[in-house]
Amino acid sequence: MSTKEQRSVAAELDRRAGRTYADEAGIRLEDTPIPLFELLVLTMLLSARISAEIAVGAARELFDAGLRNPKAVIDADRSAIIAALGRGHYARYDESTATRLTEGSHLLIDTYDGDLRKLASACDGDVGKARELLQEFKGIGPVGADIFLREVQDVWPWVAPFYDPKSLGAAQDLNLPADPEKLADLTPSSNAKFAAALLRASLDKDLRESLTG
Repeated sequence: MSTKEQRSVAAELDRRAGRTYADEAGIRLEDTPIPLFELLVLTMLLSARISAEIAVGAARELFDAGLRNPKAVIDADRSAIIAALGRGHYARYDESTATRLTEGSHLLIDTYDGDLRKLASACDGDVGKARELLQEFKGIGPVGADIFLREVQDVWPWVAPFYDPKSLGAAQDLNLPADPEKLADLTPSSNAKFAAALLRASLDKDLRESLTG
């Protein structure tokens, strides 16, 4: 496939599927404490074995309930957290998730004064270190750390270009380069949006086939 053809496929994919999960959850992502915390919460929800649609809906319910910063989560009644998760149809994991959200909020305050920018500073540009530190939050494993970094890369430019294994696999299926730097060169909008589009393509056979057929 020529570079021109690759750019055409990338542009069409981005047009049809280039929306981050943070955007879907109503997070106006900036390099400030509240939206970064909201992304951490969304990452915890997306890390469970549950659909992304339900995880995004549950995140919206938590934020609508005022649980938008670690202190609010710690101060909230456990029943309020569980109720918000239930409204988002996250009932299967509501008890364990309520615990993880509270414990994660304590860790964020105790270690980073409630500000994930201090986690970024501790990494000093080392993406591998960021993956390690993110996994100190219970409920976030390697896949969850990749979710956070994929979503945050436009506001933490030192992370970019970040394309996780699923995104790279989809790129290969679409005859695009399975290389982050080369994908960044093809990106029609932003790395975060294009990586999200590739992830969605990895989960949608019809989308992949429509782009390669």
